[in-house]
Amino acid sequence: MPLSDCLVDRPRPDAVPIWFVSPATMDGVVGVMSSSTRDWIAHAGFEPKPGAMLLLPGAAGRVQGVLFGLGQDDHHERTVFLPGRLAALLPPGTFRFGNEPDNATLATLAFALQAYSFRRYRSAVEHRAGAQLVVPESVDNTEVRRIADAVAFGRDLINAPANDLGPEELAHAAVELATAHGATTEIIVGDDLLASGFPLVHAVGKGSMRAPRLADMRWGDQALPKVTIVGKGVVFDTGGLDLKSPSNMLIMKKDMGGAACALTLARLIMESALPVRLRVLLPIVENAVSGSSFRPLDVIKSRKGVTVEIGDTDAEGRLILADALACADEEAPDILIDLATLTGAARVALGPDIPPFYTPSDALATAISTVSERTFDPVWRLPLWRPYLSMLDSKVADTSNITGTSFAGSMTAALFLSKFVQAAKSWVHFDVYGWSASAKPGKPEGGEVQAVRALYQLLRERYAT
Repeated sequence: MPLSDCLVDRPRPDAVPIWFVSPATMDGVVGVMSSSTRDWIAHAGFEPKPGAMLLLPGAAGRVQGVLFGLGQDDHHERTVFLPGRLAALLPPGTFRFGNEPDNATLATLAFALQAYSFRRYRSAVEHRAGAQLVVPESVDNTEVRRIADAVAFGRDLINAPANDLGPEELAHAAVELATAHGATTEIIVGDDLLASGFPLVHAVGKGSMRAPRLADMRWGDQALPKVTIVGKGVVFDTGGLDLKSPSNMLIMKKDMGGAACALTLARLIMESALPVRLRVLLPIVENAVSGSSFRPLDVIKSRKGVTVEIGDTDAEGRLILADALACADEEAPDILIDLATLTGAARVALGPDIPPFYTPSDALATAISTVSERTFDPVWRLPLWRPYLSMLDSKVADTSNITGTSFAGSMTAALFLSKFVQAAKSWVHFDVYGWSASAKPGKPEGGEVQAVRALYQLLRERYAT
C-alpha cells in the first residue's frame, strides 16, 4: 500500500481541523472558539509546548478539532517536521490544517513519512486504520506523494532482513524499478564479475554462498546530461575474516543503505521525468566468512589498475565502490554521486542524523548545502584533506584500504574513493547511516533514507526545464 494513502485529496469540508499554536499565537487561535471549547481547553490544562496535542470534543462524542503545539522557531528542523507526530497521535479519521504551519509542504510530508511502518512480517489483523490528512491547497499534492512513496520504498529495502534480501533480491529490486520506468538493467553475477572488470566486487563477495553481482541501470536520452549514481549494496556485513563483534553486527542488514538511497533517488528522477541521462551502478555483495573469503594482506588489482592491499576485511564497502566508481568515471558523467553506509567514524564525527559529504568542488558543495537547508534534509561537508592520502600508503601495493591510525576514518575512506574518480566533471560522496535508532518527527525507528531529498532537489534545480 502506498505510503501516500494517508494523504487525502482536497476538498474535504468534513475533515477535522488541526490548529497549530505556540505561546505567541495561542490566545488568538483559541479566542475565536466557542466558550465551551475554551472551558475544555482551560480545564484540560493544555499548554502549547512543542508536540503537545489536545482533542477538542464535539457533538455525539466526535472530535471537532485538534490543538497541536509548535515551538517558537518555525525554521528549526524539529519544528518544521514536528507535525509529523500527528500521524501517530491522532485517532482514525480525516483531518485538515485549520491554520497552516510556516512550511505546509514539509509539515504534510512529515505527516506522510511518520505514517510509515514496516509490517511485512506481522499479522494483518494487527493493522488498524490510521489518521488521514487532507493535502492543503498550498501544497503540491503530486510532488509530496511522489517523495513520500519513494522514501517508503527505500525504507522497505533497508528494513528487510538479510535472509530475504540477499544479493539476488536486491538486484531484482533494481530490475523491477527499471522495468516500471522503461529503463534497462544489466546484472553481472559471480565469476562473470572478473571477466567484466570488477575484481574488487568479486573478491569481497566470493566468501558468501550467495554470489556477488553488479547491477547497471540506464535510463533517459543519450544526448542529455549524464547523472550517475553509485550505491553500496552490502546486504549483510559480518566484517569478513576481521569479524565484527555481535553488537556491531546487529543491524548490519542496513549496510546496503547506500544502494537503497541510490534506488530511491533514481525512482524520483524517473518518476518526475527529469531531463537527464541516468545511470545507476550497484555493487552488491554479502561480506561473509568462509574458506573462500578474502584475507587481510591480500593484494587485489582493481578495475582501474590500482593495486589494493587489504588492511582490514571489514573495510569492504570502499572496495566494491572503488570498482563501481571507476566504471562510472570512464564515461565522464556530468555529476557522479555515491552513497554508502561506509564508516562508523562518520557517526562519531556528526552523529546518526547528519551524513557528511565530500567533494573537491566548492560550487557543488555550496549548492548541496543550500538545498539541504531548504529541504531540511541535513548533510554537512567535511574536507578531502589531501595530505592525509599518505595514511593510505602500502609497502607492497599502490594503496591500502585502511590507515594505520584511528584518526579521520570517514575522511580517509573518502580519500581512498577519490583515487578512482578522475574524469567525472563533478563528484560527491555521502557517508550515510541509513538508520534511525529512535523515532523522531517524520522518521520512525528503523531504516532511513538520507540525503536523497536534498539531492533530488539539487538535480531538479540544475536540470529541470
